Amino acid sequence: MVLKVFFPSCCSSAESGILIGRWISEQSSAVILAVVHFPFIPVQVKQYLSEVQRVTKVSVSVLGSWSNSKLEKEESLSEFLEDLGTIFSHEPWIQISKEGDSKFWSCSTLQKHSNNPKEEEIILVYYDQRKVMLSHLHPPLDTATSADHKADDASKLSAIFDTVAKSKILFMTDRYDDGPLKLTHWRVLPVPSSLCWGRTSHKIRSSRFLLLLVTGLLSFPGFCDVKGWVLKFWPLSFLWSKLSTCEQLGHRLQHLQVISSNKKAQTQTQLMRKANIFVSLLIDVALGILLMSWLYRKNRIGHLADTLIPVADHVAEELQDLLQWLMGAPAGLKMNRALDQVLGRFFLYHIHLWISYIHLMSPFIEMILWYVGLSACLGLTVALCILSDIIALLTFHIYCFYVYGARLYCLKIYGLSSLWRLFRGKKWNVLRQRVDSCSYDLDQLFIGTLLFTILLFLLPTTALYYLVFTLLRLLVVIVQGLIHLLVDLIDSLPLYSIILRLCRSYRLAAGVKFRVLEQQDGKPLRLLMQINPLSYGSVVQTYRLPTYSCYPKDSWTSLCKKLFLGELIYPWKHKGEKQD
Repeated sequence: MVLKVFFPSCCSSAESGILIGRWISEQSSAVILAVVHFPFIPVQVKQYLSEVQRVTKVSVSVLGSWSNSKLEKEESLSEFLEDLGTIFSHEPWIQISKEGDSKFWSCSTLQKHSNNPKEEEIILVYYDQRKVMLSHLHPPLDTATSADHKADDASKLSAIFDTVAKSKILFMTDRYDDGPLKLTHWRVLPVPSSLCWGRTSHKIRSSRFLLLLVTGLLSFPGFCDVKGWVLKFWPLSFLWSKLSTCEQLGHRLQHLQVISSNKKAQTQTQLMRKANIFVSLLIDVALGILLMSWLYRKNRIGHLADTLIPVADHVAEELQDLLQWLMGAPAGLKMNRALDQVLGRFFLYHIHLWISYIHLMSPFIEMILWYVGLSACLGLTVALCILSDIIALLTFHIYCFYVYGARLYCLKIYGLSSLWRLFRGKKWNVLRQRVDSCSYDLDQLFIGTLLFTILLFLLPTTALYYLVFTLLRLLVVIVQGLIHLLVDLIDSLPLYSIILRLCRSYRLAAGVKFRVLEQQDGKPLRLLMQINPLSYGSVVQTYRLPTYSCYPKDSWTSLCKKLFLGELIYPWKHKGEKQD
């Protein structure tokens, strides 16, 4: 039988005493937590351990004795160490002794209820107690065939990690205290509380007012119901559902309510989620303030307003040239001249209205941009959402062209499909949602033939306009999609977890690895347990924040089908919503 003893490396230079820890019988493992130095009173040790068990719910007991012959006379302690096995009833009784400056330690076990002491094979595993206490062991993420084996190993390791993490109250007492017990563990160098308070009290006082202010505002009943009160009015509810800026503000409002909640985080995942949200908000606002300071320097707002009108005029001129090209013989194609002229003049008139609207708003553009720039103090994501909405407003005429072309094209496609069923003696059954057989008379077939011929010969002209404006619309949607991808990246990226992985990688543990220190016949095998941190991909996958998505999650097949049939693509529609 192999006995594993997990020994904290910080106790290797401790004075002689007894070993306090937890015995895990299922794994035949002993987790040493601290060393109680000589002299001590056994009754006080038992009372202290019972109090620790009551608070931590961890079965902490005296597991054995520790002898540091370099600091103490081994002859004077040998008899006392043998008597400790009879005072503290634990089996097996572990005896560890450090032999001077030697690299090898002697470790043995004593079966007190056996006539002959039984020597077992012992593996001495050193671990960094502070890192193990602060780290959080994550379960394996892969789903391979060895996942069950890895999960079993993770459960064994989690018992060791949980033992150290739950025993924080044990580390409140060390050898520098004035109490009856002197302990050695990772907190061997205490920091005076007065020193810590002196350096941080002014920061706490300065940030407490801001925290109380935000908490008070968000806990005010009327403040949390602002969104519900606003959405009672139809125009505001319509704009709230269509503008990405409103969606982002609502999303950030939920984040503020989460981090300002008085409810304590119950699990490590909830705590990390709060920290990630707080850091994401902090960095988002900092980037927004930097953007705002850059915009208001050197009159960049005025330069942007002076550039916006010429760019809009240039886009309108390019659309006019495109329509003039379509009204001729585009790529040598023979179009229906009458329909071509009607559609071309219709769209040219819309461009004329759009140019008039832009020039009418030109005196107020700079003022509008000046006030819009102030919204960057709410965060870079809010500024990006406003940019997306501005692009949507500036390209509203392109959206109108796309809707007109798509509706006309869709009408002809469905008309041709319905008339094609008429030739085959079929019809669409609306009640049963299927195609049934049907008999038609001669007049119906004659009228159907005429309509089918007209729609078929007009389809190329309509399809060309639909194709051109669909490509323009897709270009605008791609630009807005890239902006929203950046917004989702900022909202969902677990920045605190990534920074923690970069600076304190042991806090996010994926497992452990063992390195052989010394091995010699007749001596216990000495291993060093080191923490394997989570990979950056696993950190992002585990702690990624949920985000809102104003874009539909349609597949490529569904998207191509909609484009072919002329169905409208609403970028703000959610997947489950009904479309016209």
